[in-house]
Amino acid sequence: MDIKEAIESRKSVRRFLDKPVDQTIIKQILNTAARAPSGHNIQPWNVYAVTGDARDSLCNDIMQAAQTEPEKHQPEYDYYPTEWHEPYINRRRKLGYELYASVGIQRDDKDAREKQMLRNYLFFDAPVGIFVTTDRRLAIGTWLDMGMFIQNILIAARGYGLHTCGQAAFTWYHDIIQKHLGYPENEILLCGIALGYEDESAPENKLVTEREPAENFTQFFGF
Repeated sequence: MDIKEAIESRKSVRRFLDKPVDQTIIKQILNTAARAPSGHNIQPWNVYAVTGDARDSLCNDIMQAAQTEPEKHQPEYDYYPTEWHEPYINRRRKLGYELYASVGIQRDDKDAREKQMLRNYLFFDAPVGIFVTTDRRLAIGTWLDMGMFIQNILIAARGYGLHTCGQAAFTWYHDIIQKHLGYPENEILLCGIALGYEDESAPENKLVTEREPAENFTQFFGF
């Protein structure tokens, strides 16, 4: 598909088919993603891809921790603000309501909401899980580079007919992930990414989030 179609068809898929993804395709996706720009071409990304027994073992350990001792785990950086403001709070709430409604979960059903949230730690059944890290010793500009690299992964995956879901939820369990993957202390976990083939019959995958049109967030000068 062309780049416009790949970008516009990208979405967060939350249920995948039990269908393996060939390692060759993953390498091709990552080679494409690595064309992302970075300051002085330092290419500050590291990737760890898991599948099969390695994926299952890691997911089992995280699930056990999430269900028995979640209070012992915290991310190393704040993805979300401690205090929300408009228009962000309404956008966040709208997504939450629509997502839970798509799978038949009522707003006040805390147990069902928690169960759905925990599916993050199974990569929503995707056969491949990807973890992206960078060197914590670098500066804030590196995080811009990393965003472009991660976006390239999501878009490149569409070119192979695959879907993804970016997952900050994994950052809460960075200590468990580091233990399994053995990456050095100077690396910080930025996110996980579920990668696989979309289950098109899943109601949660029919959710397509809205976007504000360009005229609502852009000011033009001299045109």
